[in-house]
Amino acid sequence: MHKRTKIKVAIFVLMVGMACMFAAVVTDHWAVLSPRMEKVNETCEAAHFGLWRLCKKNIYIGPENYIEGHGCGPISLPGEENCTYFKHFTPGEDAEIFEYKTQKEYNISAAAISIFSLAFMILGTLCLIASCSGKGGKGRDYLLKPAGMFYAFAGLCAFISVEVMRQSVKRMIESEETIWIEYHYAWSFACACSAFVLLFLSGLALLLLSMPQMPRNPWETCMDAEPEQME
Repeated sequence: MHKRTKIKVAIFVLMVGMACMFAAVVTDHWAVLSPRMEKVNETCEAAHFGLWRLCKKNIYIGPENYIEGHGCGPISLPGEENCTYFKHFTPGEDAEIFEYKTQKEYNISAAAISIFSLAFMILGTLCLIASCSGKGGKGRDYLLKPAGMFYAFAGLCAFISVEVMRQSVKRMIESEETIWIEYHYAWSFACACSAFVLLFLSGLALLLLSMPQMPRNPWETCMDAEPEQME
């Protein structure tokens, strides 16, 4: 496969990774939490949340959906849903549910790191746009190097944000005062994980593809000089 074709493939994969990261940041299905269900034919309140918003859903559990010892849900069942934005920097009602004193720092960190990921993606995209408008292959390859680094950094930030959110949910569930007994990670979390893999690996690939070709012989230079003729 030609080098220029490989670069185009890497850029396409990066576009998919950026779409996954944007979807993860703006949606609120990172984790789904369920309280214990004691009786059948009752309404329970499950929750799902993301970086910015908490959604609570009142779900009626009938005999066909009730499983003894399990939590409320599944969240896909019909019910009245109420969503509120997290108050990251001021205490509020959400503090009572998410153990405000211990969980606030986690959410602030995950949200802030995701913003850094978006910033790196924007910088990488600007470099790609500039490379497309540049003249000559040399200028284009030069601009692809910082683009690859920015996308790789964006992938690392996505991984850190995912890990911070995972630790947040784990600590919440393990708390003695929590009302939640079950949890699972939802599609927004999967989008963030996919974004990490696609952005990081494709960013590194773009960086390596934009590097000068390594010399094939000891007397060649990294600038692809013509090989010297042996006497």
